[in-house]
Amino acid sequence: MSITVKKFSNSLITAKGEERAYIDINQLQTLWINTGTLCNIECKNCYIESSPKNDQLSFITHEEVCAYLNEIEADKLETKEIGLTGGEPFMNPDIIPIIETCLARGFHLIVLTNAMQPLQRQRIQQSLLALNKQYSSQLTLRVSIDHFQPDIHERQRGKDSWFPMINGLKWLSDNHFSIDIAGRTFSQQNETELRQGYAELFRKHRINLDAMSAKQLVLFPEMEENTDVPEITTACWEIISNKPENIMCSSSRMIVKRKGAATPSVVACTLLPYEKEFEFASTLKESAKRVYLNHHYCASFCVLGGGSCSVNESH
Repeated sequence: MSITVKKFSNSLITAKGEERAYIDINQLQTLWINTGTLCNIECKNCYIESSPKNDQLSFITHEEVCAYLNEIEADKLETKEIGLTGGEPFMNPDIIPIIETCLARGFHLIVLTNAMQPLQRQRIQQSLLALNKQYSSQLTLRVSIDHFQPDIHERQRGKDSWFPMINGLKWLSDNHFSIDIAGRTFSQQNETELRQGYAELFRKHRINLDAMSAKQLVLFPEMEENTDVPEITTACWEIISNKPENIMCSSSRMIVKRKGAATPSVVACTLLPYEKEFEFASTLKESAKRVYLNHHYCASFCVLGGGSCSVNESH
């Protein structure tokens, strides 16, 4: 009698009994910091389940961020880029001090945002204008636009989410911020059609972006938990175009602050904030460990989808 083994149930061996693929970190080029899972909207396709009520990941403080920046300096890590994600980062009460400190210490900084009401508060915008004036070459804001058609975008992000986003995006563009766009591929349109659609959107609203640039418009593959995807084995690297050194966890980690935890901890990547298997201890040094690709997101998004969250890694 044969026994069916569930996929992604063993960190070392696949359901077929083959050696699971793994990633060794080369160097910590990008450090992601989750600023908290609270968000002003609730999106259907949010992999981290951010919402106005989800506080599973607490607001990280300026002091806690500084501790990790100090570790980078003390251990002479080769980290060049800091990424701030959420939730909506501009809901974190310490967001401006966090941004300012990252920039003042010389890091390139990318902030992921929906560009809606939290970013549009007067205090936030005044602070951002001052920071952009001083650090324009280091600061990028990535705005999420799930589709170039308002109705399709709002199916994911909720009613009346389109125009507030457009207003925030226009403000960023009109004030000469470095911006890029995070789009999605769930509509099943091919890449050319998607880029042409976004290009028309940018022209219509006079947004200073090139939709044909893979850096300025990043099209992310979808992540659906119930989709059947193949497990990645060590032998797969010989037959697929992607390589271990291109996978996010070879060059990045993410800091999270779990609700009720005394201190933040380090996880393997931005996609798996809740999975204990992908959580390390509290320091960056302790996170420099092998990561086994034992999750369907590892296969669907990173290896087969070619997805990456970094400005420098996007491809």
